[in-house]
Amino acid sequence: MRIDVVSIFPDYLSPLELSLVGKARTSGLVDVRVHDLRDWATDRHRTVDDTPFGGGAGMVMRPDVWGTALDDVLADGGHLLVPTPSGTPLTQRTAEALAHEPHLVIACGRYEGIDARVAAHYATRPDVTVTEYSIGDYVLNGGEVAALVLVEAVVRLLPGFVGNPESLVEESHGAAGLLEYPVYTKPPVWADLEVPEVLLSGHHGRIARWRRDEALARTASLRSDLVAALDVADLDARDLEVLAEHGWTVLDGELSLRGT
Repeated sequence: MRIDVVSIFPDYLSPLELSLVGKARTSGLVDVRVHDLRDWATDRHRTVDDTPFGGGAGMVMRPDVWGTALDDVLADGGHLLVPTPSGTPLTQRTAEALAHEPHLVIACGRYEGIDARVAAHYATRPDVTVTEYSIGDYVLNGGEVAALVLVEAVVRLLPGFVGNPESLVEESHGAAGLLEYPVYTKPPVWADLEVPEVLLSGHHGRIARWRRDEALARTASLRSDLVAALDVADLDARDLEVLAEHGWTVLDGELSLRGT
């Protein structure tokens, strides 16, 4: 997989050289290239923005500079991703889909954002897919943080990235649709708090059931939207019992929270 990130602050993307993502780049698992948008500016001040048509505060990033840059980076096509607070929420399902694509390009906006014609123009190219995405209902100074989030969310799903692939199966927002169960390590007693006895039992069946129960309970307590999306056909009698303890019942074949 190749990932290109275009920004006016390329040093902001230096964390991509660290930790497991950095190792994946070194090993050749992923080809990540960071570009300075100002390299495509044509004036001596390397200008990339201008005042907005119609008036208003702030500056808007120019489409001609972005167009020149993206024409180069997307010369062979790819998936253009634009971080923006008005974009589609980034989810684990989105990351899973992007992990199967050969070429991602992330355009990091600044100021009041990138001229809207940029996304509109590249959406007309048959060899380019355009997605405007958001990492949450809040506003950042620029798209670099959102770019880091997307790269890590996607690259960690590539085969060979994680030493034990099973760790991806049970984590939050995985295929089961649940939040992950609580985890513990040594020492068995810390600050007068003990590790749950079942985890010390060595009984794999009981441990698996406890973890499933805890995942269901945690999800029911914190994310009712995830519980509502569960398929009843995938739940066994004990699953339904745990959810019932947290106010969930089955009505017309779907999970419903009592009192709502």
